[in-house]
Amino acid sequence: MDIYLNGQFHAPEDARISVEDAGFQHAVGLFETFQAYAGRAFRLEVHLGRLADSARQLGLAAELNTAPLADAVAQTIAHNQIDRARLRLTLTAGTLSLLKTGSDGQPQARQTVAIVPQPPTRYDPDYFEKGVTVTVHGPAASPFDETAGHKTLNYWARLKALRHAATLGAAEAIWLNVTNHLASGCVSNVLLVKEGVLLTPFARGEEAEGALPAPVLPGVTRGVVLEVAEATGVEVRRKMLSIDDLLTADEVMLTNSGWGVLPVSAVEKQAVGTGGVGEVTRQLRSGWLSAIAEETGWDG
Repeated sequence: MDIYLNGQFHAPEDARISVEDAGFQHAVGLFETFQAYAGRAFRLEVHLGRLADSARQLGLAAELNTAPLADAVAQTIAHNQIDRARLRLTLTAGTLSLLKTGSDGQPQARQTVAIVPQPPTRYDPDYFEKGVTVTVHGPAASPFDETAGHKTLNYWARLKALRHAATLGAAEAIWLNVTNHLASGCVSNVLLVKEGVLLTPFARGEEAEGALPAPVLPGVTRGVVLEVAEATGVEVRRKMLSIDDLLTADEVMLTNSGWGVLPVSAVEKQAVGTGGVGEVTRQLRSGWLSAIAEETGWDG
């Protein structure tokens, strides 16, 4: 499939950015990964809203107009005649220094925009029928890191932890923050079920007034799952969670736009609940799939 790069389409082997691009040189950039179903990007407006919010908070752009980005995604889907795909939109500061500012004090740079479509990742069906094992990593996430809770290009530490988890036969690593509370997975959000209540760590923007910033990405799939839970009568609580909460949970699940809702059956050597996939997890995964079908027309 062809790649959209700054208004033009290129074969993957022909797509080029400058070696002076701030994303390449200093990881100054943001990205969003989302899925297309039946030729429509699922929850695109939420992904782009999060991107614009991060661009503003981190100083990449004071006001990011997301309409041209949505149009570029539509062009990419149409150009490649996409029915089902994984797409990644990357936005960098471009080739001009962030130190050069205009009269408004904002960086003067022409951002680089790339949209890369790929076939969707195929996961082993057993992941969803039997659950996966996770490891614990940390403390690593810090509320004093102003980029935490944003999808920046700096994923080295997360990918390193994920690779280590894979060597141990695990599918994901649960990050702890610097106070040893649960943060998230390397590439996912984490949710627990205890006595029928759905628990999840605070994400960026959900903190109590006066609290330190939560170093947790407000995941789009996590948002869908919380909507489904509330609509179906499952009580939801956002709170600080400990490792003991994780180890004594009845159910644990991970969410991201790739796998959707992924059951966790073990935390390292300790089984979660009965060691299988819990009913609340199954219910929420079914609700997530229903939301995709309702919003895109996808029939699976």
